[in-house]
Amino acid sequence: MKSINLIILLIALSLQGMSQDFQLKLWPAGAPNKNTPPGEEEYYKQRGTFRYENISEAELFVYQPEEDKNTGAAVIICPGGGYHVEAIDHEGFRIAQYLKEHGITGIVLKYRLPYGNSEIPLTDALQAIRFTRSKALEWGIDPQKIGIAGASAGGHLASTAGTHFDLGNPEADDPMSKISSRPDFMLLLYPVISFKESVGHMGSRKNLIGETNDWKIAKEFSNELWVTENTPPVFFVLADDDRGVIPENSISFYRALKENNVPAELHIFAEGGHGFGMRSEREIPVDNWPDLFVDWLKSMKIVTE
Repeated sequence: MKSINLIILLIALSLQGMSQDFQLKLWPAGAPNKNTPPGEEEYYKQRGTFRYENISEAELFVYQPEEDKNTGAAVIICPGGGYHVEAIDHEGFRIAQYLKEHGITGIVLKYRLPYGNSEIPLTDALQAIRFTRSKALEWGIDPQKIGIAGASAGGHLASTAGTHFDLGNPEADDPMSKISSRPDFMLLLYPVISFKESVGHMGSRKNLIGETNDWKIAKEFSNELWVTENTPPVFFVLADDDRGVIPENSISFYRALKENNVPAELHIFAEGGHGFGMRSEREIPVDNWPDLFVDWLKSMKIVTE
């Protein structure tokens, strides 16, 4: 089944005119923790975009720019899907392809879904940052210009990585554990941020931490509460008419960033709804967000002119 899914994936990418340079396992020797998907991994098309479901093995899809265009920056991309599926096409591959065309290495993270283990997605996100940093010289990346991006629940995962990272343990036996997992910047698209019942997306919360109403558990993943002066700079994109994940998620996180003097840029467009990612069928202002993001990277001196 997995080999068939890979063939379908490669055909889909070629039809879209997209091509990742290579694909690899995040945990080639096996992950330190396990999940138990309800079925076999599936890759399928739904409502015009491709998705993954029942993910038990994390993988990276790496899109590298031409050498003469390479800026040295990289972005690890976490697709959304409510911690139930992953909308890996318009919230992953298309974004990576755009970044590649603009001299930025795009790395799509197919992270493992929780299925009862709330630690699983964050374990993968932090390892993806460490792994990318370990490959910086080989992949032509500046190890201090590695960001993380995420849409919807993927935005929750990205913001969790941006608030729950570690700087590496120099005493660790595992060489990878010695490397910092702090992202250098974040791109958050209509992100789930809060797990407060009045604000958060309860479907994502349920799929990550279960049915519990224990605030001690939910608080750990309510990321607006964990911002510090060491939280990386953030670029937000969302729509005012988003009824799936209300704007207060981003606003509360932005407010916390400002209280801690962390640079941030917040774009709330009038129209766009939820889950717009990168689509080609519409022509509304929110669809210009990728260009705005690159401009922000330039203003932050992450990407040079």
